[in-house]
Amino acid sequence: MATALTNPVIVVPGITASVLRDEYDLDAKRVWNIFRKHYDRVYLHPDDTHYERQEPARVRADQVFDIPYNEFINTLRHDLSPSEDRVTPVFPFAYDWRQPLDDLEIELGAFVDEVMERTALMPHYYKAGYPRKPKVNLVGHSMGGLIIAGYIERYGKDAAVDKVVTLGTPFRGSLESILKITTGLSTIGGKSESCQRELARLTPSLYHLLPSFRGAVCLEKKKQNDPNVRLSAYEPENWQPGVTKTIAEYIRLHGRDASLSKTQREKNA
Repeated sequence: MATALTNPVIVVPGITASVLRDEYDLDAKRVWNIFRKHYDRVYLHPDDTHYERQEPARVRADQVFDIPYNEFINTLRHDLSPSEDRVTPVFPFAYDWRQPLDDLEIELGAFVDEVMERTALMPHYYKAGYPRKPKVNLVGHSMGGLIIAGYIERYGKDAAVDKVVTLGTPFRGSLESILKITTGLSTIGGKSESCQRELARLTPSLYHLLPSFRGAVCLEKKKQNDPNVRLSAYEPENWQPGVTKTIAEYIRLHGRDASLSKTQREKNA
């Protein structure tokens, strides 16, 4: 009796773990990878974060980081395949990790459709009747799990998903996101540099990782007892003043309308 086939698998990596390339250059230069990071090329425009600050440009996701995902994906391909001639496809989903999760959920939905169409072309899946009721299994690492959860919530019963596995996904937020936004430092490693701090403050997706659990925000006792103060990391008034000032200055320097007042810029931030 033939072993049942496993649904195709899509691996969704964590934040910053997809290579970015600038397609404006004819040789499509990689401006973000595991070894080289061109911060000035990946800053987003303050008036429309779908585009880059430094134009002309066209920065797009290239591929998932080789380290640590290559070994992980190859292991899944090997262990989930019943035989060499009945391979289980495992697809890495590279995405522009700078963008809001709403955009990434829609992109994942389109990729799920593509994966099902590609899998239906494989002879052993076609013979097993996969095209009649196609589904995928999803594996999300860190922020990748949030993208998956948002995709399922967005599409509901229309989400063609059978199984989901998440690894280290901060469903209630991550204190590391605050650390990145306030200092640029990461507990994973690396130096605290001004460019890292500024990029963190100007990356929409990172704000989806702000913590929402009790005790995530500690304020002075006077503010804690004030009923008008909300103990939430999503309230800008609870941040260090330097955060909003950095964003306001960024708008002043790179926004289209230089006539905005300081108050207006800080409000927009």
